[in-house]
Amino acid sequence: MAKKNHSIYVVELDKKVWTERAKFRQANPQYRGIMCCLYVGMTSHTPKERYAKHKAGARSKKGHKISSSYVEKYGIYLRPSMYNQYNPLTKADAIRLERDLANSLKKRGYAVWWN
Repeated sequence: MAKKNHSIYVVELDKKVWTERAKFRQANPQYRGIMCCLYVGMTSHTPKERYAKHKAGARSKKGHKISSSYVEKYGIYLRPSMYNQYNPLTKADAIRLERDLANSLKKRGYAVWWN
């Protein structure tokens, strides 16, 4: 049985991401500016640890950037009420739920970025 050692998480982004990042706007044609902007991710760390790595611009041991520039520059805070009920997850479930949650939030009117 697969271990449940992964989590999904949601970060609220400053709305400046909408005006400053064309790729973010292009990924969210449904957005009408009413709801907030969000980032949805998955991690084998706690959401709090992963958010800290994003904000610090973390790099791997080989020097590859492992943080999202959207969260690094525009991340305001975690939104645990949007993800706590799902965690912990297996890696496979986290991968699936990351996509499903991002799409669900988009349908509800949020602007969302996820990998």
